[in-house]
Amino acid sequence: MISRRFVIFSGIAAAGGLAVGYALTPFSTLERAAQLVAKEGAASLGAWVRIGSDNSVTVIVPHSEMGQGVHTALPMMLAEELDADWSLVSMEQAPPDVAFANGAMVREYLRGDMSIPGWMSGVTEFGSRKIAELTHLQITGGSTAVRYTGVRAMRVAGAAARRMLIKAAAAAWNVSEGEIEAKQSRLSHKSGKNATYGEMAVAAAAFDPPVDPPLKAKKDYKIVGTPMKRFDIPAKVDGSAKYGIDVRQPNMSFAVIAASPVYGGTLKSVDEKPAMAMRGVKKVVKFPDAVVVVADNTWRAKEALLALQPIWDDGENANLTQASIFEGMTAALKKGDLTEDYGNGDVDDALKSAKNVVESLYRVPYLAHATMEVMNCTAHFEGDKLTLWGGFQDGLGSRAAAAKFAGLAIENVTLHHMAMGGGFGRRGRQRQRTIDYLERAIAVARQVEGPVQLVFTREEDMTQDNYRQASVAWMKAALDDDGKVNAWLHTFTEKHDPPEAVRVNYGFANQAVRYATGTNPVPWGSWRSVDHSQHGFFIESFMDELAYAAKTDPFEFRRAHLADAPRHRAVLELAASMAGWSNPRQPGRAMGIAIREIFGTIVAQVAEVSLTNDGRVRVHRMWSAVDPGEVINPATFTAQIQGGAIYGLTAALYGEISIDKGRVVQQNFPDYEMVRMADAPEHEVRFIESGARTGGAGEPGTVPVAAAVANAVFALTGQRVRELPLMKAKFIGKTGGS
Repeated sequence: MISRRFVIFSGIAAAGGLAVGYALTPFSTLERAAQLVAKEGAASLGAWVRIGSDNSVTVIVPHSEMGQGVHTALPMMLAEELDADWSLVSMEQAPPDVAFANGAMVREYLRGDMSIPGWMSGVTEFGSRKIAELTHLQITGGSTAVRYTGVRAMRVAGAAARRMLIKAAAAAWNVSEGEIEAKQSRLSHKSGKNATYGEMAVAAAAFDPPVDPPLKAKKDYKIVGTPMKRFDIPAKVDGSAKYGIDVRQPNMSFAVIAASPVYGGTLKSVDEKPAMAMRGVKKVVKFPDAVVVVADNTWRAKEALLALQPIWDDGENANLTQASIFEGMTAALKKGDLTEDYGNGDVDDALKSAKNVVESLYRVPYLAHATMEVMNCTAHFEGDKLTLWGGFQDGLGSRAAAAKFAGLAIENVTLHHMAMGGGFGRRGRQRQRTIDYLERAIAVARQVEGPVQLVFTREEDMTQDNYRQASVAWMKAALDDDGKVNAWLHTFTEKHDPPEAVRVNYGFANQAVRYATGTNPVPWGSWRSVDHSQHGFFIESFMDELAYAAKTDPFEFRRAHLADAPRHRAVLELAASMAGWSNPRQPGRAMGIAIREIFGTIVAQVAEVSLTNDGRVRVHRMWSAVDPGEVINPATFTAQIQGGAIYGLTAALYGEISIDKGRVVQQNFPDYEMVRMADAPEHEVRFIESGARTGGAGEPGTVPVAAAVANAVFALTGQRVRELPLMKAKFIGKTGGS
C-alpha cells in the first residue's frame, strides 16, 4: 500500500519536472561528488565508491563515526554487492557537501513500510536527493545509517559499480555482459581473459550508474553477516585517532565559556581585571548571556574563568524547580485538553463500562548526554572565509548552520570532520537550539586573531546540555473477565518523536495515545533512542502492573497479547528461554522482562537483580533477544546492544538532571553517576534474522532496560517503581550480593 505522504511527494516531484530531470541526469551531483573525493590513480564509480589502479576499493561514507561502527558496516554492505575482496577495502569520510546529502534517508522515510513500484523509482530517487540537498541533510542519528543509507545507497552503489565494471569488460573484450564473472575484485571470461577491477575502473566510470541494479540473495553473502574488525578501532587503541579536542593549528588560542546558569538568563556585569592579570590570558569576551576567557592554553583559560565573578540576571526561570516542573506536567494531564496522537476503537467508552480498571502515574527526569569528550569546536576566520574543526552528527547541516550564523555563503565555510568521543544526539541539530558549541565557537572566533578552540568544561557541558526531556505519563487500562486488556489509554507530556515511540504491538481492541505540549521549560533535544527511552519504561512497566492485576505471569501475559505479532512473540520467547525464565532463581534474586520495537528492531530483555546490603539495586545478568531483520556485522551489533543497555542502565539506576532555583544541580560525574565496569552485568545477546526490513542497531538496546530492571525489583521486593532513577527509592527485601 502506498502511503499518502508518498503520493503527495510523488505528485509534487512529477509536477516539478523531477521525473524528466532524473531521466536526463541520474545523479545531478555525481560529477561534483567524484571531484571532491578524486585521487590520482583512481576512478569514482558513482558517489560512494572509488577504485584505484592498484585494485583498492575505497568506500565513501556520509555518516559520522561515534563508536557505533558505521564506518565498517556501510563498507561491508557496498563491498558485498560489488563482490570485492574485503582485504582491499578501506573507507573515507565523505565531506560535508550537498553532493553527499542523505537522499537515501529521505527516500526510506517517505516510503515507510511500502514497496516502491518500478515506474516510480526514478522520480523517487531524484526527488529524495533534491530534498536532502535543499535541507542540507547528512545526519547520523535515529539508527538510520545501516537501515536507510546502507540498504538503499550502499547496496545499490556496490551493485551499480559491479554492473559498470562488467559493462567495461564486455566492451573491452567484445563479449556479452552475461558471460562476464565479477568476483573477489576480479573480472573474468570463459575465454581466459581476465582483469582486476582496478584495470577496468577508468573505462567503467564512463558509464552511468544503473538506478535499480539487481541485488544479491542473502545465501550468496560472503561479507555481510560475518564478524569483521572495525576500521576505526586501531587508531583509537594506539592514540592516533584525532578528536575535535585534539585539534592543533599554528597561532592557536584556547577559550573556555561560562553561560548563564539559568536558561534564559543574561549577563549583568563582570570585572575582567582578575582574569586579564593572569598568565597567558589574551582576552575576555562578553556575550548577552555568557562570558568567555581566551588564553594560550585551555588550563589557563579555565583558571582565569574561575577567577571571574560574573553577575547574572536569572530572568523568568529564577524560581523554577524540579517539583514545579513535574507539578505542571501532572496538571496538564489532569486538565484533559490533550492532542490525540494515535487511536483505534473507542477507548473512552470501553473504560467507562469496564469492571476492572488499573491506572498509574509514571515520571522520568531530564537526562544529560554525558559524552566522554566534552563539547568543543575550533573556528578560524580569514577574511570572509571560515574554517571549522569538530565532531558533528550532521556535517552538512552543521556547515549550513555555521554559514547562516556567520552571515557567509556556504561555499565560504570549510568544515573538517573529527572523530567524536560520543554523540547520542548531543552533537546533532537540537530541537530548541541549534548546535550551541558551534555557534559559540564562531562568535568567539570573530573577536580573536587566528584559530581558537572553544571547550566546554565538564561542569559547563553538564549544565548547558540539550537534555532528554522530562516526562509524566498517566496510564490507564481495563481488563476483561479473561484477564486480557480490553482498553489502553496512554497520556503523556511533550511530543518529540514520530508516533512509533508510543505505539504498542500488543493486540488491544481499544487504545488511544494523547499528549500535552509546552511543559518542558528547559532546553531539550534528541537523546539516544529519543522518546522511546521514556515510553519503553512507561509501557512495559504498566504491562507488568496489568499482569499482576490479572494474576498472570508477566512473560505469559505479554505473550498472550502478541498473537498477531509473530516477530515480537518469537523475540519474547527467545529472551525468556535464554534467561531460563521458568527456572527458580537463587535466593535473593529475581528477574524482570520487557520488550520494545525501536527503529525497526525488536528487542526483548530480561534482567536479573538483587539488593545490596544498603538497599541498592544490583543487576547481575542480562539477556537480550534481538530481531533486526538482518545483521550486517554481528560483532558490532552485539557490542551496540550491550553498550546501549549500559547507557540505559545508567539512566535507570542513576540518571537525573534536576532543577533548583532555575539551575541544574548536577555538575560532574560525582553527582551524575555512571555504571562502572565493576557493576556492569554479564550480558548475553542472540539474534533472530527474520528477513524483515532491516532495523537499526545503535539505540534499540537502550530502551527496554529500565522497565526490565524495575519489573525485576517488583518481583523481588513487591515495591512497584514508577519513577526513575531507582537510586531515589528505598527498597526492602532479601539481599542477594554486594
